[in-house]
Amino acid sequence: MRTKQLGKNGPEVSVICFGAMELGGRMGPIEESEAIATAHAALDAGVTFWDTAEGYATSEEITGKALVGKRDQVFLATKLSCDQSKEHIADAVENSLRMLQTDYVDLYQLHRPKPQWPIEETMGDLVKLQEQGKIKHIGLSNFSAAQTAEAMQYATVISHQPRYSMLFRESEAELFPFLLEAGVGSMVYAPLAKGLLSGKYGPDHVFTVEGDTRAGHRSFNAENMQAAHGVTERLKGWASDHDRSLVQLAVAWTQAHPAVTATICGAKSPDQIIETGAAGDWVLSESDLAEVEALIGDVRLTDD
Repeated sequence: MRTKQLGKNGPEVSVICFGAMELGGRMGPIEESEAIATAHAALDAGVTFWDTAEGYATSEEITGKALVGKRDQVFLATKLSCDQSKEHIADAVENSLRMLQTDYVDLYQLHRPKPQWPIEETMGDLVKLQEQGKIKHIGLSNFSAAQTAEAMQYATVISHQPRYSMLFRESEAELFPFLLEAGVGSMVYAPLAKGLLSGKYGPDHVFTVEGDTRAGHRSFNAENMQAAHGVTERLKGWASDHDRSLVQLAVAWTQAHPAVTATICGAKSPDQIIETGAAGDWVLSESDLAEVEALIGDVRLTDD
């Protein structure tokens, strides 16, 4: 597994990051035994960078169980998902540590901006937790470039977690150039556009499973499903010609952007993380990227 440095102030991490959200059932039900087996398969595949969050249902708890006896093998990240008040942050970190069965997390991230709490105070609280040794590094998620710059005035931020895929490319406009200039790493999520680039869903598919966060979400409206299907049909053959899967192509494509350090890949089975993990060693050439870009065409999806 290739590694990259997570920003100018961070450590080396595997270029594939195991996204543990699905272990908590956020993308449909999963048995605990299967969830733990999936996490262990990630580690066996060289995926030593793991990401979860307090807001991912039981994900932290199951991740903690999977880490028993293996904690020192993983660079572990979690996120503060909800209340960013001074009173809640300390309790949230303690709860995450308890769920994860660890004394510290390597990377603690703000899941999204919360303007109702001054960012100066929130970052100051994180620095105090850093000084106590409960968190090693600070990161952000879903912040704009301007919001990231503001947060960086009050603490050293090593990473940012934005959405990025062949279909959803809003990060290319302002955020990625800023991160490159600032020396902040990025761990991009949803490289498969939450399944749209998996090739598993037809243009008329409707997500309806109870507990699946895609059900009713505007990203999966009829127009987006149709557009995504067209892209996947064009890319399947190209991937096959290179002895790779469509999933591996989608993951490797994100890695080609110079702002991307790691690509977060969720999984609900060992086979899924083994497949995406194998994309970590696939480096697309300039000619590869040009050919793939031509197949993607001008398709750019939004949540609007």
